[in-house]
Amino acid sequence: MRIAYIQSIGGASGDMMLGALTDLGMPVEHLEEQLGALNIGGYRLEAREETRCEMRGTYLKVELEDPARHSPRKLLATVEESGLSQQVKDRSSRVLNALWQAESRVHGEAPETLELEELGSVDTLVDVVGSAIGLEYLGIQSLHAAPLVIGNSSPPRRAGGYSNPAPATLELIAAAGAPVSSENPLYENAGELTTPTGAALITTLAEFTRPAFSVDRVGLGLGTKDPAEFANALRVWLGETSKAETDSSVNRDQVVLLETNLDDVSGVVLGYAQERLFAIGALDVWNTPIQMKKNRPGTVLSVLVPKDKEREASELILRETPTLGIRIRNVDRYVAGREMTTIQTDMGPVAVKVKLLDGRPVSAAPEPDEVGRVARETGRPFQEVYQRVTEEARRQLL
Repeated sequence: MRIAYIQSIGGASGDMMLGALTDLGMPVEHLEEQLGALNIGGYRLEAREETRCEMRGTYLKVELEDPARHSPRKLLATVEESGLSQQVKDRSSRVLNALWQAESRVHGEAPETLELEELGSVDTLVDVVGSAIGLEYLGIQSLHAAPLVIGNSSPPRRAGGYSNPAPATLELIAAAGAPVSSENPLYENAGELTTPTGAALITTLAEFTRPAFSVDRVGLGLGTKDPAEFANALRVWLGETSKAETDSSVNRDQVVLLETNLDDVSGVVLGYAQERLFAIGALDVWNTPIQMKKNRPGTVLSVLVPKDKEREASELILRETPTLGIRIRNVDRYVAGREMTTIQTDMGPVAVKVKLLDGRPVSAAPEPDEVGRVARETGRPFQEVYQRVTEEARRQLL
């Protein structure tokens, strides 16, 4: 699998991402040709080689010729109505939607009525769509990233300005549960290093992991700053996973475990909370009886969620249970490959789940909902249907 790893050496922005992808080999002419499918003007691209702290890279500037501002709906419609490939459209729309959601939360306005300032110009569209074009051109199927470098917290530098990090940047980071590097004296006077567009691209499209892979090219995208202390640059490693990694059906990933102790909650509330947590995408939810202080029996509510669901699940737990706090920790896990298939039985077709290791099926079992359906249709006991379908699945698939 062709993959890329984004290393935020000294920040991240749309221009820096475009520069890195160009530095990896995407011709500017190809970028301009593909962007032409958007049917918009008012900008021009300029790419040149420069250095930052003696590191050579590509600085790609999107020069605005038309300062007009557009609404989120207009920018998204421009993408959807374009002649770009579906993959580029999908990636671009996901990033733009994440950006508008963050801006809406910051300003307290619905996306439909949100009026954009800097992010409403054409260069935002060029940065986002251009990056999606670059990923497609380079054949990148999976994107990964190191922790973001956002610089040191700082107050506004001018009246009416915003602090670093920008509110929208921080909203995007929080929504994705993205890791950030620690404050460093090197960044003391650097100001903004990761922009909202840069944060949207990385937090939306990348996983914050670095898998084992063979690196064959490195691209460096340069920012506008040139401090003496560090390189204002974004580095993208391009390569492929090894054959063993690609062929293996066992994947390692990281999820989030949320836990809270409850001593004043009814089973009705716990049941409803579990139902709502599964509805928003929780991987698993369970309750464990415990003995709490003052000899009170209690319950530990445990919830396993993907990283991008951490905030939503936490808010749901705080809203739907009496708890005042939630413990959070990252959990590594190994996940076997799986697939759904339908087998033919003497009771009709039944969907079964197959577990895969190294691409080979090692176990198979029917889905309980399917067993219940067949049991109701045939009038047979649930256990009998489950056993017969399991035996038939093993006979046919293993």
